[in-house]
Amino acid sequence: MAARGETRQEVSAWRPRVPGVVEVFHARFTEHAYPMHVHDVWTLLIVDDGAVRYDLDRHERGTPRDTVSLLPPQVPHNGSPATSDGFRKRVLYLDCTQLDASLIGPAVDAPDLVDPLLRRRVGQLHAALAEPGDELEAQSRLALIGDRLRGHLRPREVGPEPEAGPRVAHALRELLDARVVEGVTLDEAALLLHAHPAHLVRAFSGAFGIAPHQYLTARRIDRARRLLLDGRAPVDVATATGFYDQSHLNRSFKRIVGTTPGRFAGARDGRSSGS
Repeated sequence: MAARGETRQEVSAWRPRVPGVVEVFHARFTEHAYPMHVHDVWTLLIVDDGAVRYDLDRHERGTPRDTVSLLPPQVPHNGSPATSDGFRKRVLYLDCTQLDASLIGPAVDAPDLVDPLLRRRVGQLHAALAEPGDELEAQSRLALIGDRLRGHLRPREVGPEPEAGPRVAHALRELLDARVVEGVTLDEAALLLHAHPAHLVRAFSGAFGIAPHQYLTARRIDRARRLLLDGRAPVDVATATGFYDQSHLNRSFKRIVGTTPGRFAGARDGRSSGS
């Protein structure tokens, strides 16, 4: 908590390597108030501590806990703390390839969505965007978020869920198997397999009980294990198995195997080694 009279600000922002996400913005403010302004992109906002009050299209709105707020492009809004302790927020700015202009009106009418699953997915996307090399995971989560947002804003046009076709799931698995090292973007896979990105993710997860990005990471870790046991250095193994860098290999390897690549390699002949 900030001391009386103290203004606290913590800000981080970056542009991830994920198509459709223009900017990621994390901030903690105790007193800062945004004046009326506009963005030319969609603003997807979650508040982790405190609350924000804002005006959108001359109507007062707010962000109680567990709300996901979607502010449309070109519509003026402001923002200020709704509590004395301020607020901590995470924001994604999404370009108009993710949500088209026909959804601006519905978003103006109902910008604050109470949807625990959507909220959880937005948080997971932020986590994926914070780690270089996890682009397929981020793309998959973004596709599911966009699909769910469209369901909120245009519910009458959302029909029954299409069958999670085993054919497209198996086709995606074959594509991932063929491109373990170089990888594939979700948009590229959707184009090659003639399927909507969100449907691809659901079909694969339904057929195999694992998300596409998890499957690809597991395949890469299997290759990494073999190379490490052959005596290859972790930094070389990272490059040879499609990881962004050694740090990315370390994180993924420890999550799946339970130890670092260096310690795993050292254990092959009874030695202990650092990462």
